[in-house]
Order: sequence, then structure tokens, then C-alpha cells
Amino acid sequence: MGAADAPGAPLREGEAVAMELALAEARAAGDAGEVPVGAVLLRDGSVVAVAENRMRRSRDATAHAECLLLHDAARQLGADAIAETTLVVTLEPCAMCAGAILLARVQRLVFGAWDDKAGMCGSVGDIVRHPRLNHRPEVQGGVRAEESAELLRRFFADRRPST
Repeated sequence: MGAADAPGAPLREGEAVAMELALAEARAAGDAGEVPVGAVLLRDGSVVAVAENRMRRSRDATAHAECLLLHDAARQLGADAIAETTLVVTLEPCAMCAGAILLARVQRLVFGAWDDKAGMCGSVGDIVRHPRLNHRPEVQGGVRAEESAELLRRFFADRRPST
């Protein structure tokens, strides 16, 4: 487990519903042959955008759920910085996604499973709370972590050859 703030703290308005939506997006991604990760962006407790991983379908290494979500939200909200939002995602963001979250000025990040191989919000590193950066979102990790991790375990187990 990483160093996220208050992993057992209660969720805020709309975050439990957002995680349920993110899990549904992750399942849809897995069904489509993508790594099962889903994300939801909230503003004032209401859903602004949803996304799932689309790397394989789009043949684009940057088509992670978080990046797609931030692109969509920026278009909808008409701003490059989408402050006063909460990003809910089923897997701890990687370096690319953590950087995008910072640049978009997301206020709060809630994630499910920890990623001890590529997670950059407390596991491998902690880009989102680097002390030299001028924006640091609140972070709450481990929300429905087991359910999120199980989607990933099943996805990769189904693709590995049996021994």
C-alpha cells in the first residue's frame, strides 16, 4: 500500500457512485480486450465525464482512462485547467496520468487498486504530492481496492498461458 491520505476516510458526495461507474467502465474495457481501468470526473458531486482505457482499440499508448477523461472534460468545460473537480479511477495513476492530473489542476484524486509496478501516487513514486510542485491534489487511495484489483488479476490471468 502507498502513502495516500486517509485511505480509510469516508468518501465525499458522489464519490461512491462515481467509483461504481468507474468499475462499470473498467468492466466494459476488459470486455473489449483493454486493461480494465475506468475513470469518472466529478464537479460539485455531479458526473462531468466518464472514460475507460482504449489503448488497444485506438492503437495509442496515451489512451489511458484518465487522459481520455481529462480531454473530454476540458472540451465540455471549455478550460484546460479543470480545478474544483474530483477524479475517481479504479487503478492508481501511472506517471503520465499523474502528470496530466497535476497539469489539469484536479483538486482531488480517489483511486481503487494500488499499482506496485507503475503507480505514481504513493506506490512506486508520488508525483502528485512532490514538494517542489505548485499544485498537489488531495489523494485517497484504496477505495474498493480489492474489487478493482480482482478485475485486473482476472484480465491478466485469462491472457497468460497455463502452466
